Amino acid sequence: MTGKLIMAFIVSFAVSALLGKIVVPWLRRIKAGQAIKENGPTWHMSKAGTPTMGGIIFIGGTMAACLSTGFSLMLEGDYGHILVLALSLAFGAVGFIDDYEKLKKKQNTGLTAGKKFILQVAVAAVFVFALRYFGYLTPNLYVPFLGVSIKMQEWLFFAFCIFTVVATVNAVNLTDGVDGLATGTSMPVFLFYSVVAFFWGREFLSLGIFAAAILGGLFGFLIYNYNPAKVFMGDTGSLFLGGAVAGMALSLDMPLIILSIGIIYILEVLSDVIQVGYFKLSGGKRVFKMAPFHHHLEMGGWSGKKWSEKELFALFTGITAIFVLISFIGVYGRYAV
Repeated sequence: MTGKLIMAFIVSFAVSALLGKIVVPWLRRIKAGQAIKENGPTWHMSKAGTPTMGGIIFIGGTMAACLSTGFSLMLEGDYGHILVLALSLAFGAVGFIDDYEKLKKKQNTGLTAGKKFILQVAVAAVFVFALRYFGYLTPNLYVPFLGVSIKMQEWLFFAFCIFTVVATVNAVNLTDGVDGLATGTSMPVFLFYSVVAFFWGREFLSLGIFAAAILGGLFGFLIYNYNPAKVFMGDTGSLFLGGAVAGMALSLDMPLIILSIGIIYILEVLSDVIQVGYFKLSGGKRVFKMAPFHHHLEMGGWSGKKWSEKELFALFTGITAIFVLISFIGVYGRYAV
């Protein structure tokens, strides 16, 4: 079992690292440059023209690892990793359309919020139904740390799961605002999923392979995405990543674990919601210098210290790693063998 997880990581890392050498120059040649929001930090304007849609690098690595390392499991009828991969690819496709629209318009606005939301809800609904149909998901809401499950009505549970998927996808997308940030904060998350799958036994091997594959892909992608970034993952990558984070939590039948392992994603979303809400209620006042929260820190926060992109990468990744460790303690005994 350990060998398959390690192999999935290695294959994905190698493919992603190699793809980056091909994809980044190709994106430059086709002028797939990122347009930067004018209302963002002024120093981000220097990033204009940096290739976007780089998420196809780790998506390619993940697919290669899942299809090769997980092939023997598919022959046995275990398609858990393929289900989560399909969800992630569907969200990645939505992100690709959004990225394409941005490039076509030469500005940082792609699909309308309404269209994107409808597509995301549709993808999430199909996935939740598939997980329930194949027995990966039960209407018993597992509560980490307490070790108890709460029986929910089917319709309510379905609605909750769809909300969880869509919210997580958009939270990860918001976190992708600084070089390497979404990449770095997601690596401990998929390490968590890999380790949990390993300790829970062979029944969860295929899901562990998917998690290890994404982890390897992100390490390979980080070569090109770390500050100063040679390529951005774009919505193609961040929506794929968000789908994978949510998909793994639901496939392991513990959606609430996102509250702890995804603490940074939640912080980013809450900062955005608080900023917009307070701005409207107060008639133009702000809680943060800029939202989401990483921009607040970039601009000096409340202390006046301006955090560099490398410092933000280390801070957010470190915080995620700590919460991942705590989360593992909270779920380790559920199916431990």
